[in-house]
Amino acid sequence: MSLYVARGDAETEVSCSELKALLYEALGKLGPRRRVLAVPPDITRLHSRAGELTRYVWEYYGDGLAAVLPALGTHAAMSAEQLTRMFGEMPQERFHIHNWRTDIETIGEVPAAFICEQSEGKLNFSWPAQVNRLLLQGDFDLILSVGQVVPHEVIGMANYNKNILVGTGGREGINRSHYLGAVYGMERIMGRADNPVRRVLNYAADRFLKHLPIVYVQTVVGRAPDGGLATRGVFIGDDAECFERAAELSLKVNFEMMDEPLRKAVVVLDPREYHSTWLGNKAVYRTRMALADGAELIILAPAVKEFGEDRTIDALIRKYGYRGTPATLEAVENNADLASDLSAAAHLIHGSSEGRFTITWCPGHLTREEVEGVGFDWGDLSQMMRRYDPAKLAHGFNTVDGEEIFFIANPGLGLWAHRDRFRN
Repeated sequence: MSLYVARGDAETEVSCSELKALLYEALGKLGPRRRVLAVPPDITRLHSRAGELTRYVWEYYGDGLAAVLPALGTHAAMSAEQLTRMFGEMPQERFHIHNWRTDIETIGEVPAAFICEQSEGKLNFSWPAQVNRLLLQGDFDLILSVGQVVPHEVIGMANYNKNILVGTGGREGINRSHYLGAVYGMERIMGRADNPVRRVLNYAADRFLKHLPIVYVQTVVGRAPDGGLATRGVFIGDDAECFERAAELSLKVNFEMMDEPLRKAVVVLDPREYHSTWLGNKAVYRTRMALADGAELIILAPAVKEFGEDRTIDALIRKYGYRGTPATLEAVENNADLASDLSAAAHLIHGSSEGRFTITWCPGHLTREEVEGVGFDWGDLSQMMRRYDPAKLAHGFNTVDGEEIFFIANPGLGLWAHRDRFRN
């Protein structure tokens, strides 16, 4: 078990040339490989540097990079334009689409007793370890799992074996892992590398992934002083140490502790990344621990046009709405459609304020009736964009018409909390 590269701290800025050199250093230590699979994230992690890293892998191996499998999880497949935007001029015929409902094989099972223990007795089902069959049938002698370690609502800190077991995972595995996180409590998980969902994935990885030649290439990306992005760390290895080192740095780089709870926050969602509330509710997840009781969260979402990333989940969100934990648990108990799609149920819990603060969605392509129908408040996007013009706001506190607001330009890059709601 090896850590091939460990570079970074809270003040580091890794340039493009350094990023490439560090990757090539690690690949050189691995020795020659004849058939490589890259598993990067999709367009929803545009700022992860994974697109560049995957392109560097192609430049290093050439035809030896046999396939690229974006870790879509439940997300929609990337378009040709999105592939070019993220990965540059790579041969698109090498990209495969992961279908979480059909393209998987179950390679093992985490016993129900372990899930029961990790859920503090709330759940009593086993957990199937599932991966895209390409990983098993592609005759690869190297699988590069590429991505960003950052606070995450389901797994505490994103990436590592989640990229494989969830990103290329199947319906039951994704459903049950998401539901475990929701039942255990999002605010007990976010920003923590060790938590029940991660322990389940570690259990599965230690027992069912060891025969696969997986090496993890992980970045830590933060906000630069000029408002742009800065890569603060790169960690490459084939065991937990590279993830643990990256998670430790991410907590320093991506976590912002507030002196006082926020009364009003405004979050804008990059139209290149966010097209659904399924993804855009990061604005809710990442700010909820910073928001005061009775606070207002305004989400500016010019490209959001749907609730779910596929038709089934979109229909479930429209049917049951973001009504809070008790209502969602009751709906799961009494409705077979929601009970069979537990990741949707988990998302409904995650996206609710539990009545503690208001959430005003200002989408470019959803009507007032649609937004209010799922339990959110609705705001007129053009009016709100004029009042809270992202081009004129700086990250953090701003005064608009005499009112203090906290502005966030990219919720996917951070986690914000007040100490009363975050105790590590």
